[in-house]
Amino acid sequence: MAKEQKEVRDLQEGNYVMIDDAACEINSYSTAKPGKHGSAKARIEAEGVFDGKKRSLSQPVDAKIWVPIINRKQGQVVSVESADVAQVMDLETYETITIKTPGDVSLSPDDEIEYLEMDEQRKILE
Repeated sequence: MAKEQKEVRDLQEGNYVMIDDAACEINSYSTAKPGKHGSAKARIEAEGVFDGKKRSLSQPVDAKIWVPIINRKQGQVVSVESADVAQVMDLETYETITIKTPGDVSLSPDDEIEYLEMDEQRKILE
């Protein structure tokens, strides 16, 4: 899995972070002041990039955390197999991949799309 380590204090809203072995996008990031016996804590609310589940995390700001490396790619729809599956050709490598399409997006052949890719997981951006 493509990922790197960062300190929690270096994260901000819109960044990606690994929570429960799932790549998530940070929706809110807040810190609490250090107490008498510890360091400042960060509270992270995030949503899974590929599964849409909400997750939260509370960590000291100086802790190390894994950040996934998610690639943003361009593709062209080759064919639409069903209401929720499309064949897409990557415009960089010209390989054809199958991507599940979001329910509220209608695609037709020759549409150019943008999608996120991490390992074998892919998601079409609206």
